[in-house]
Amino acid sequence: MSLSSDSLKDIIATRLQTNLVQVEDMSGGCGQAFAVIIVSPLFQGKNKLARHRLVNTQLKEEIASIHAFTQKNFTPEEWISQGGQL
Repeated sequence: MSLSSDSLKDIIATRLQTNLVQVEDMSGGCGQAFAVIIVSPLFQGKNKLARHRLVNTQLKEEIASIHAFTQKNFTPEEWISQGGQL
């Protein structure tokens, strides 16, 4: 499976009910390393580890097909408090 930034963004948005998704291809365009920011109400009440597990479970197949995956996860409130916009 070859992923693009856009296809991964669409998958994340659909599976994690996101308010915002930012995906950066860190591999120079070959689709093997991604850094993502995910803002979702599904993270409410979950610590960092639980959030990562939720994302990893929902993206299990996609993550298995790439070399590196870095994620930062926020609730909408956390994102706004850090100066982000939805």
